[in-house]
Amino acid sequence: MELRFLYCLLLFLLSLLPFSISSCNNSSDYAILSLAFSSVSNFHPIGCSSPIRELRLPFKNLSGTISWSVLGNLSGLRLLDLSGNALRGSIPGGFWSSASLLHVDLAGNQLGGALRFNPVRSGSPSSLRFLNLSGNRFTSVVGVKRMGALKVFDVSRNSISGVIPKDLPKLSKLDILNISYNNFSGTVDSKVLNKFGRSAFIRAGSIIFMSSASSSSTPLNHMSNSRNRRKRVIRLGIIISAASIVSILVLLGCVLYVSKCKKNKKKQQGEIEAPPPSEEVGWVAEARWSAPVVVFEKPLMELTFADLAAATSRFGRESQLAEGGGRSGPAYRAVLPGDFHVVVRVVEHAREVPESDAAAGFYNLGRLRHPNLLPLLGYCIAGSEKLLLYEYMERGDLHRWLHELPAGKPDVEDWTGDTWEAGEEKRAVGDWPTRHRIALGIARGLAFLHQGWAGSGRAVVHGHLVPTNVLLGDDLEPRIADFGGPDGGTPEDDVYSFGLIVFELVTGRAGWDEEIVGRTRILIREGKTIDLADSRLGADEVPSVSELEGKIMGCLQVGYLCTAQSPEKRPTMQQVVGLLKDIRPTSSSS
Repeated sequence: MELRFLYCLLLFLLSLLPFSISSCNNSSDYAILSLAFSSVSNFHPIGCSSPIRELRLPFKNLSGTISWSVLGNLSGLRLLDLSGNALRGSIPGGFWSSASLLHVDLAGNQLGGALRFNPVRSGSPSSLRFLNLSGNRFTSVVGVKRMGALKVFDVSRNSISGVIPKDLPKLSKLDILNISYNNFSGTVDSKVLNKFGRSAFIRAGSIIFMSSASSSSTPLNHMSNSRNRRKRVIRLGIIISAASIVSILVLLGCVLYVSKCKKNKKKQQGEIEAPPPSEEVGWVAEARWSAPVVVFEKPLMELTFADLAAATSRFGRESQLAEGGGRSGPAYRAVLPGDFHVVVRVVEHAREVPESDAAAGFYNLGRLRHPNLLPLLGYCIAGSEKLLLYEYMERGDLHRWLHELPAGKPDVEDWTGDTWEAGEEKRAVGDWPTRHRIALGIARGLAFLHQGWAGSGRAVVHGHLVPTNVLLGDDLEPRIADFGGPDGGTPEDDVYSFGLIVFELVTGRAGWDEEIVGRTRILIREGKTIDLADSRLGADEVPSVSELEGKIMGCLQVGYLCTAQSPEKRPTMQQVVGLLKDIRPTSSSS
């Protein structure tokens, strides 16, 4: 009776939460979900399906410990994606007892301990086909043979000690396997290597691959008697003597034939040969061309460094976006299979960083998701070369938008050219609400970075916030790029850099040194802000010129506070967001 009362009370309390379960046809599922995530921060369930069949929460800054035994009570759950968060703890073997689970992705968390798979309920076979646990802290695998339906099994970048094939699923049924960066041992047939590729066994431990011929020769030798051995030795000697001369003549021809066959096969499969080292190619020739590309939100996308090279004309100048490319290194535009438009940036300062450390750092960067940050889509570690993949932004950066757009007005009489599009962009440059929205978006993105990694409380300092590192989407929403670099600094340094961007947005002037900043601050202090405003800012955006001047003065005062000489006198970015929100872009739209 008491348990029934407590359960009813729980349902009543959950109904008071922002997401109302009382409107759901299956409120018990949402009660289970809330209980399972009660110790997880930043968890905000949305939607209301009955029953819950899919739970997709990748890169949501979730941190804490999930009650897996409670979550396992979602009897209809088929897909679970909690990748790219900061979840901790271990997963009990009973969680895998649900016969409905088909797809589980928990990559890039802090889960650890023994990975146990207990028998499923009622003797029903497991239906789980996709399991990605890469980038965690698991130490062993127990009972995975019971998961007979698995097609994809990825436990790379953990600390697993085990014996293969005993501690792996049935290799004959798997389509994709990756156990790289673990501590496995054992002996397997070389066919396994051919099936899954060398990238599945990079630094996987002490594994021996044996050919089928060598593994079967030992029992045959033991079955032969001494007489047969003598006959075979005599016969073998005669054959070797007779073939020695012929073999020398044939050897070169065989080598050339095999080499030619391999080249033809690669051409048929669309593979790319690494070019020979030369001054023209440089670092590209020395990279590991078979290195896999990890795409966070497309784990089944099979790409290699060779694909990136093909999409960028072997990282040629015609694909390079800018000569300098930013502080990290040069950047290249690429169109990958599936019409996937990306920017590939070469991280030059990470060449000496160990692969495991670089991969962990890239996972952390991938977890930082915000509407005003340019998200990291994936990475490739090709030997000492490290490359990052970002979304390609067609409009370019803030510097180009402010200073390099062609002048001109739309020609309404001529619809054949592109002067209308150029004119519309040029009109937006003089649009005060757009500039205010850009400043506010940058402030929000920077404030998010300063909040730190999920669960750590340690601020992420950009260290190089300039207009060329602010990209614009199709809706002119700003995206901060090139964050998480090696330059260091403090959040106060970022605040100062933001103040310079505010000055540039309001004045339309590029190139700010200490002398110009000092003169600008004097004019703001004296109230002469109208002398600083960009002449392209149109007064038709607000009811009166005086109101426009008031808004310009408000933004300049924000820039004034951010560029204070003493770092301790500068506001935090969270305070800056509040100040900019108080300066409404127009009186007619709020």
